[in-house]
Amino acid sequence: MPDLRFKPQAAQSTEIPRPKRAEGQWALGYTEPLNKNEQSKKDDDPLNVRDRILFTYSRRGFDSIDPADLRGRFRWMGLYTQRAPGFDGGKTAQLEEEELDDRFFMMRVRTDGAILDGPALRALGECSTSYARNTADITDRNNIQYHWIEIESVPAIWERLESVGLTTLEACGDSPRPFLGSPVAGIAKDEIIDGSEALAEIKRRILGNPAYSNLPRKFKTALTGHPSHDVAPEVNDVSFVGTVHPEHGPGFDLWVGGGLSTNPMLAHKLGVWIPLDEVADAWEGVAGIFRDYGYRRLRSKARLKFLLADWGKEKFREVLENEYLHRALVDNPSPAAPVTPGDHIGIHEQKDGHFYIGAAPVVGRIDGTTLSALGDLVDAYGAAGARLTAYQKLVVIGVAAEDTERFADDLEKIGLTARPSNWRRSTMACTGIEFCKLAIVDTKERSRRLVTELEKRFPDLDTQISVNVNGCPNACARTQVADIGLKGQLVMDADGQQVEGFQVHLGGALGLNPVMGRKLRAHKVTSAGLDDYVTAVVSAYLGDRTDGERFADWVARADERLLRGEPEPVPA
Repeated sequence: MPDLRFKPQAAQSTEIPRPKRAEGQWALGYTEPLNKNEQSKKDDDPLNVRDRILFTYSRRGFDSIDPADLRGRFRWMGLYTQRAPGFDGGKTAQLEEEELDDRFFMMRVRTDGAILDGPALRALGECSTSYARNTADITDRNNIQYHWIEIESVPAIWERLESVGLTTLEACGDSPRPFLGSPVAGIAKDEIIDGSEALAEIKRRILGNPAYSNLPRKFKTALTGHPSHDVAPEVNDVSFVGTVHPEHGPGFDLWVGGGLSTNPMLAHKLGVWIPLDEVADAWEGVAGIFRDYGYRRLRSKARLKFLLADWGKEKFREVLENEYLHRALVDNPSPAAPVTPGDHIGIHEQKDGHFYIGAAPVVGRIDGTTLSALGDLVDAYGAAGARLTAYQKLVVIGVAAEDTERFADDLEKIGLTARPSNWRRSTMACTGIEFCKLAIVDTKERSRRLVTELEKRFPDLDTQISVNVNGCPNACARTQVADIGLKGQLVMDADGQQVEGFQVHLGGALGLNPVMGRKLRAHKVTSAGLDDYVTAVVSAYLGDRTDGERFADWVARADERLLRGEPEPVPA
């Protein structure tokens, strides 16, 4: 049951839409749990599990862990059990979650748009090499993700991370997930406004706060003051996007209700102007609406996007202003969208005369050795540090002008590159079946091989084409908004055998013309045939495009035969 201290004070004039059936909305009086997840959160605030990990489970071992903590509350500490080896994709939907559990954990470390200096990078690297079998992935939410974590090691990892200002708190769970912040905040020459202060204030107010530790489901935040919209604001629950008011100057527009997965929806742009010092208030208001009015009956509808779909943005804004902010927001047209979102790869001058360097691993996969080496490089060159990006990349900040080329050369020596091919630059992949209990197919290794092959087949590609690879329908790698989105599933090969494969989404995009990718009816591609399929589609695009036509625009008009990768018909 919600704590009444956090219940909104409804204004008399605010009429709240009521659904046809009870959806477990607290503010409408439905406070009794309607599913096992809600019951678990009512039984005990998930934030309390931290002490049990520190003082009980880490000392008594895996077998001592209460199942309700193991498969529920641990997520608020950034911990999921990883997939046990030996279960193929066909078992994903057939077995219960506990049957797929390994005795090891994935651990997610949040960075929330902060600069990681040399000591922080080395701490991340040391945790990987000491406790995670040298695993470390950069996710598309500014996180570092470890695998093979043992419960006995968690206290030592937390102590090491906290010594450099990092945490795993609420990195998973029905909570404010890690924030996406612009990797060039405060340094870019063309930045509209630096939102770092606002992002830090949101984190200060909400992380570990019981007022926000029991949301209907995950709640994703993005904030950028850069005109390239470099944090995928269209597909987050709440986004603050830099804008300029003709009288008040720089501030932020508010976008709400974006999200992907099996019911993809783009965010609603409210068309407002919010000053920097009121961003945290607005965030609390949006999160409060989600907490109090969000649907808690079915997990499949427990995201803010479903409330927006039912209420509409005008009603949402009315409730936000009347019940939570107690003031009207300032109207202002939403900012112009970039043609494509920025990823900041390469060498770029900062407004202070130093340079930032955007570098790419392969599909986000690095390791602790690389993180520690990067920390050493940052210190050796006197750079400020590195930020992670929304595209599984990183940006090193504060490199002296005379050092940029040498620094870029040194990045190559540790397995990163500031001069990537299109395919390395523009391909993302989720964790996949290697570790994820929801996945059906391999993603990371398959994507690495795809990148290598496409670099051989299209070494001089003159345009950017993104490839996003997901192991299941949940779209952790933003499948639907890529030029080529690949959703893992089991498919039939030419011999009638069930094998790993993908449903294809083509022509998805964010930016100027945001759109969900086009699905081809009954069209599936085997994992083994993926290289040739992508080659055929890209070749068709290059041969059929008009001058300056983007891949997504071409897909919208292309003949379906070309999109299926079918060869030209032979003349009679």
